[in-house]
Amino acid sequence: MDRSVVAWLVLLAAAAVLPLGLGEFHVHLLTEILILALFAAAFNLLFGYTGLLSFGQAAYFAVGAYTSALWLKGPWPSLPLALAVGALLAAAVALVVGYLCVRRDEIYFAMVTLAFGQLIFVVIWRWREVTGGSDGIGGIPRPPLHLGLAEVALAPTLHFYYFALAVVAAALYVLWRITRSPLGLTLQAVRDNARRVDYLGVPMGRYRLAAFTVSGLFCGLAGALFAPYQGTITPDLSDWMRSAEAVMMTLLGGPQVFGGPVLGAALMTLLKDFVASETEYWPLLVGTAVVLLVLFLPGGVGGALWAMKKQGTGQETAPARAGAEEAV
Repeated sequence: MDRSVVAWLVLLAAAAVLPLGLGEFHVHLLTEILILALFAAAFNLLFGYTGLLSFGQAAYFAVGAYTSALWLKGPWPSLPLALAVGALLAAAVALVVGYLCVRRDEIYFAMVTLAFGQLIFVVIWRWREVTGGSDGIGGIPRPPLHLGLAEVALAPTLHFYYFALAVVAAALYVLWRITRSPLGLTLQAVRDNARRVDYLGVPMGRYRLAAFTVSGLFCGLAGALFAPYQGTITPDLSDWMRSAEAVMMTLLGGPQVFGGPVLGAALMTLLKDFVASETEYWPLLVGTAVVLLVLFLPGGVGGALWAMKKQGTGQETAPARAGAEEAV
């Protein structure tokens, strides 16, 4: 069995055991880490594996969250259906926006995604009849999960944590398989040498659009999971600052390592929680800590750990590069 698969199984087992010795607040915090880890990993498919910096991924997170909330408050509340509908609608929106964005490169791409993200933010803010406007949507339920003859209540924090763990683990596995597929290798080739890929006749725009759509789908899934987790959602979910958090988590963990954004989400969430409990000036301290880590660990914490593991072996410190070169 692939050693990376074994490592992920060990981490999954640890995540399953960890909450058993913790209080409800810390289980709630672990659930937030799981959801943000999926959000950051979805963003990193676009940034770390395709080389496109987007400041609008929070828009698809919010589309998934609002769709899930409306479905759960509707006549047929079902959490699996809410997650599926939220993710699919987010992917559809990402497909339309991506079609207009992927023709641009570098800073122009980032600015266009920011513009569309803020456009969706305004729509959510103003469409009060559906989204609740600035008040958002509250009282989002967690309906029980029906498993054949059995029924599992998801209202308890610990039960919802295990449900979120199962969803996030499955989603991360799919994302990991995508990065190792021909699609993922081609995306890495586009990131490393777009001109060479274009000379080879590869339809670069189609691959970028595919990456944008898939990223939007998993961002939407994370948002659809966030709505019942939080119980209340507001338009702030789609603001560009939420997109910036995904960027910071990815840079903190390391965009060149698949597990980097997951590690970054954990570090960022725990750092924010610890500092906020000590001082009201926590944004300043958290921002300073993140900047220092990025300056002194340009490959992120995950990249540094990978480099330490491979030190002296003569292998690439960024594991994604070898496959990208093969694809080219």
